[in-house]
Amino acid sequence: MSGDTCLTTTLCPTAGPKPKTCSFKGGSLGNKYVRLNVGGSLYYTTVQVLTRHDTMLKAMFSGRMEVLTDKEGWILIDRCGKHFGTILNYLRDDTIALPKHRQEIKELMAEAKYYLIQGLVDMCQAALQDKKDLCEPVCSIPIITSPKEEERLIESSMKPVVKLLYNRSNNKYSYTSNSDDNLLKNIELFDKLSLRFNGRVLFIKDVIGDEICCWSFYGQGRKLAEVCCTSIVYATEKKQTKVEFPEARIYEETLNVLLYETPRVPDNSLLEATSRSRSQASHSEDDEGFELRDRVRRIHVKRYSTYDDRQLGHPVS
Repeated sequence: MSGDTCLTTTLCPTAGPKPKTCSFKGGSLGNKYVRLNVGGSLYYTTVQVLTRHDTMLKAMFSGRMEVLTDKEGWILIDRCGKHFGTILNYLRDDTIALPKHRQEIKELMAEAKYYLIQGLVDMCQAALQDKKDLCEPVCSIPIITSPKEEERLIESSMKPVVKLLYNRSNNKYSYTSNSDDNLLKNIELFDKLSLRFNGRVLFIKDVIGDEICCWSFYGQGRKLAEVCCTSIVYATEKKQTKVEFPEARIYEETLNVLLYETPRVPDNSLLEATSRSRSQASHSEDDEGFELRDRVRRIHVKRYSTYDDRQLGHPVS
């Protein structure tokens, strides 16, 4: 056997004499290898490796601390031996390939802290932070599962809300040839908008509504606009469902809801100004029968079409 090696086995607990306590002198043994029993896992290594860094292991094997040995001469360390081989590799090379999973990195860091190996602790902490950054979601999209949940989300949101209702199976007719592509385009646009306006607009998905593909836009708790992307096409001898992709309209309404980013706090100066202007114009408004109403922009794609929009010469599918 040459070089630094480690042998890992699992020992079964057996009844026997109690371990002996002694002070270990690295130079007093002729054999360069040290036999370690770490929580039932057996390792061979050298005193040189164990004392390379200023750690608790150096204190144990330079005579500054007492160690326990069994009747066969194995030095006992009362810790889990799962990651001790990685500990030894770090002591040898000053670097290691860390485990891939966060839980294993946390376990290794706990062992490194116990043995006072600060360099390895720093490596584990940096790796955990990198994994946290990678796993951190860019934005969170709630999915509506009930009308009450939808109402609660919209009313409690201090931000404008954009909702996409997507339910491809909610259809009793066949789809036109380009409907599937347009469904995907609507979903892709929703994802792009949710990333672009993350933090300014609350984007939610709805999978329980009666429509197939429909956009809804809300500001300060009320619906401002709606873009329905489906219509019925009367083809020869049958009906088909057509899904459209009104990209420009969706962009326009998304930008419009940004006007409702302001908090729901009344502006006294604005209320005073608008009250004054209304009182001055009240006489003319009464004469014209004018009634002030909230302006709500509602855009609907035509739901029912009585024409066949396919080009001539194409066979009926």
